[in-house]
Amino acid sequence: MDNIMTYKGYWAKIKYSDEDECFCGSIEGLEHASISFEGDTVEELKKDFQDAIDSYLETCKGTNSIPEKQYKGSFNVRIEPELHRKATLFAESFNISLNQFVAKAIRDEIEACESKKR
Repeated sequence: MDNIMTYKGYWAKIKYSDEDECFCGSIEGLEHASISFEGDTVEELKKDFQDAIDSYLETCKGTNSIPEKQYKGSFNVRIEPELHRKATLFAESFNISLNQFVAKAIRDEIEACESKKR
């Protein structure tokens, strides 16, 4: 993926700040922690990203707290009522939950998109 950095299970989207004339990023999806980083070069950005994650994990270890994960596997989706009804009926016809149906649909779409990239 373009503009994405990953390290130890965390990811961040990278942006360029014209005002500060540097690359910057922050870890999205954390409820209680705020982790951001920056660098003038890709090497500096990568090092600051890794240092920020390592520092966060060390702080959690030092305070005996569990590090937050970016995503917990739960999210709200807003769709039109008729699509909601159809999806529920479709899932029921296969004896699966709506959650299982949505997870399968997302998984199938990601796999299809990834196979197109190859």
